[in-house]
Amino acid sequence: MTDQTDDASCRECEEFDLAEAVARAEDDASRETDCRVLRRRHQQTDHGGQQE
Repeated sequence: MTDQTDDASCRECEEFDLAEAVARAEDDASRETDCRVLRRRHQQTDHGGQQE
């Protein structure tokens, strides 16, 4: 993935957010947590450690 400085426009970040919302709606706390962890890893790798 290319280096993006704005996660608001990052498709991968949006996909993690959507997957987390779906997991929450399905009451799947484990998958919801997995999505947050994977998004945080992605942010650290592709956005230079940028956090919300």
